[in-house]
Amino acid sequence: MAGLPDEDGGRAQVASSSEGHHTSLSVHALNVFTGLPATGLAVHLSQLEAPNEAWMELMTSTTSMDGRMDKSELASLQLETGTYKLRFATGEYWQQQGLTSFYPYVEVVFTITEAERKVHIPLLLSPYSYVTYRGS
Repeated sequence: MAGLPDEDGGRAQVASSSEGHHTSLSVHALNVFTGLPATGLAVHLSQLEAPNEAWMELMTSTTSMDGRMDKSELASLQLETGTYKLRFATGEYWQQQGLTSFYPYVEVVFTITEAERKVHIPLLLSPYSYVTYRGS
């Protein structure tokens, strides 16, 4: 479909500790209410320390003018095989747009395996709905 997020331009190479394996992580948020990128959306990336353990925050960022997370910040991380969470501050974002939102935040939990070469997380959002999927 035309206009859906892709990973071009927002892709960051992040090294894994397992034998030179590299995972490419990219995030792209689109405001489907306006049809434009979701600029200035706060995003927190965390890793699950162990099953049933606490989340460890790795970074906080905001989306750029094109709705993507800063690839230079992502490149400094050493992502390993494991479970991660992206938390998007959607309530704050919609408040900045002069609107209210049903969802104060959106959390997307995903797993990186050794076989993963690219992980692309698109987020399509409106004040009362959101869609995410595994991008390519």
